[in-house]
Amino acid sequence: MFKNLKSKIKEIAITAVELAEDALGSNKGKQKKEMAIEYIVSNIPVIRPLKKLIAMLLSSFIDDAVEFAVNYMKTIQEEV
Repeated sequence: MFKNLKSKIKEIAITAVELAEDALGSNKGKQKKEMAIEYIVSNIPVIRPLKKLIAMLLSSFIDDAVEFAVNYMKTIQEEV
């Protein structure tokens, strides 16, 4: 279960980082990260009562997924 969920979280993280960047712009890294994490947790594909539990169990992974997405976005921007 967690393997598929982690894969989905990585996908959601990219969208979350894009949305946070568009909404807040530059120089607001902490707020963008918080916004991205909130977006990921709210969009985790599990029933609502389990979202907070999954978020707590996978908090470190979610944080890493956001960092991965940020680096991915930087790479994409450098290529353009």
